[in-house]
Amino acid sequence: MKKVVAITGASNGMGEEAVKVFAAKGWIVYGGARRVEKIPTGELIHALKLDVTDSESNHAFIHTILDEQGQIDVLINNAGYGEYGPVEDIAMNNARKQFETNFFGAAELTQLVLPTMRAQKSGRIINISSIGGDVYMPLGAYYHATKAALQQWSDSLDIEVAQFGIRSIVVQPGLTKSAWNQITMENAQKNLKPNSVYAGLVKNVAGMLNASSSIKDATSLDLAKLFYVAATDAKPKRRYFNAFTDRATVHVARANPRMFKKIFMGMMNHLGRRIEQK
Repeated sequence: MKKVVAITGASNGMGEEAVKVFAAKGWIVYGGARRVEKIPTGELIHALKLDVTDSESNHAFIHTILDEQGQIDVLINNAGYGEYGPVEDIAMNNARKQFETNFFGAAELTQLVLPTMRAQKSGRIINISSIGGDVYMPLGAYYHATKAALQQWSDSLDIEVAQFGIRSIVVQPGLTKSAWNQITMENAQKNLKPNSVYAGLVKNVAGMLNASSSIKDATSLDLAKLFYVAATDAKPKRRYFNAFTDRATVHVARANPRMFKKIFMGMMNHLGRRIEQK
């Protein structure tokens, strides 16, 4: 009997690649995204329109899968984005949208699949966070807050549902080759107020992200394969990292936050001087 996986944010990046990986492994895949036309196609792939910020859309997504398959073995809460901008400048509507997308969408979809998973006495909720759930940088206050919330929520959920044979686990990607940086910094520019005192900071952060592009090793496919490992491990871990550097960065940030801040501020100051000299 084939297993069924539901993947949100399936139209690009890690979600798109995950659809392909699971289908190649023989799973029945339901990919959800607002741009349904961009979801990969295939014999085992079902592309559904999904807006995780819309409750009716979330209900329709899960109910369609259950009506057609009668089961959901794995839910991958992958949909998300970065609503970057200075805390002083960013509109509260945009901050709320960030939480609706990155956190509350995952929470509602999970509520919808849990009764079925309890009846099955098995299931796995895979929540795609980021090393940004433990580390931080300027302009990303609301993004980091959503990822930290997702992780704490996932850990609490894991304790609650383990008795039913269900696990809730977290994948924490680090730097990856994607359009995330560009889109995120475009959002940061949009969120700046006219003549904002933070314009220079936005420029510095953009420069730092551009500089980091040369050291990114992970691809969306690398992370999609990690999603599959998290979905199929006989003894799933609480956290999954793609690289040792991702795990080490999180460890330093949690174990020695003063050191992390000192290192990060040193990088920012060095970059700022370089940009001023150009």
